[in-house]
Amino acid sequence: MRTVWTRVRPVVTNAWLGFAVLAASAVVSVWSIASVPQASPLPVLLGLLPWAAGKYLLCPLRWHALSMSGRSRWWHIRAYAESELIGLISPVHAGADVWRVHRLHQAGLGRTVAVAEVAMDRVLGMGGIALGVVLAGITLPWEMLAAFGTVAVVAAVVALVVHRRRPDLLARRPLPGPGVLAFGLTISVLYQVGVAGLILGSVIAVGSGVSLLGLVTVFAASQLASIIPRFGGADPHNAALAVGLASLGVPWTAALGAISLVAVVPWIPALLFGGGSFAARRVSALMAAHPNPLSAARQLIPRRVAARALAADLEPEPAALQP
Repeated sequence: MRTVWTRVRPVVTNAWLGFAVLAASAVVSVWSIASVPQASPLPVLLGLLPWAAGKYLLCPLRWHALSMSGRSRWWHIRAYAESELIGLISPVHAGADVWRVHRLHQAGLGRTVAVAEVAMDRVLGMGGIALGVVLAGITLPWEMLAAFGTVAVVAAVVALVVHRRRPDLLARRPLPGPGVLAFGLTISVLYQVGVAGLILGSVIAVGSGVSLLGLVTVFAASQLASIIPRFGGADPHNAALAVGLASLGVPWTAALGAISLVAVVPWIPALLFGGGSFAARRVSALMAAHPNPLSAARQLIPRRVAARALAADLEPEPAALQP
C-alpha cells in the first residue's frame, strides 16, 4: 500500500493537475448557471448569505467545540473552508473529511483520533437534521422514518462494537459532554435553516413561489436523503428536493433550475474562502522561505552582472588580420 501511494502521490499532489481540475469544475459550474432559464441573481444571492454563514462559520465553530487539537477558531474556520473546496471537486464529497483528518494530523493528533473527531462532527450534523425534522412538526411517511431509523441503529451498533473491541480508541478520543452536544445540535439546526433559505431564494430566482409550510414539508422530507453521500453538487437530497418542489406545483423546468442553482452557487463561497485560504497559506510559505525577496534579488543581480563583465574581460581579443 505504501509503495502504491509513493507512486500515486506525485500525480495526486501535482499543482497543475489540481488547477486543471478546479478550472474544469468552475467552467462546468458557469455553464450550469448559464443554462438555468430566466434566473434572477439577487434572490439566490440573498439566500446564499445565511447558507454561507452556516457552512463557513457555524459548522467550523461546532467542529472547534468538539476538537482536541488545541487550535484556534480561526484555524478551524480556514481548514473547514479548504475542506469544502476539496469536497466539491472530489467524488461523494469524501475529500472534505480526508482533508480535515489530514489537517488535524498536521496539528499533532493521531490519525485514529482525527478520524474519530471528524466522524463525531458528521454524526452531530445528522442529528441536527433529525432534530430539525422533529422541530418542524412535519408528519413524514413511515418509509422515510424507517430509513433514517435504520441508519441511526447501524451507527449505534458500530459505536458499540468499537467500544467493546477497541476501547482504547474511545480512551484516546473521549465522547463530548452534554454541553458540547447541545451546542453542536443547535448549530446543526441553525445550519438547516440556512439551507432552507438557499432553497427558497433559488425557487424565487427562477420565477416560482411556494408556500412556507409546503417548503418546510418538502425540505424536511428531502433532508433525510442527505445521509447518502453525494458526488460534487449532485446528490440524492437535491433529487428528492426537485421531486418535492414539483409536487407542490412548481413546473419541472423551474424545479430543476432551482436545484441547479442550489448545486452550483456553493462554488462561490468555496472558491472565495477555501481558495483564499489555500492562496494565503501558499504566500505565507513563500514568504517564510524567502523573508527578504527584494534584498536577495538586489544582491543577486549585481553578482550576476559582475560575473558576466569579468568573463567578458577575460575573453581573449580576436587576432588582428594580416594584410
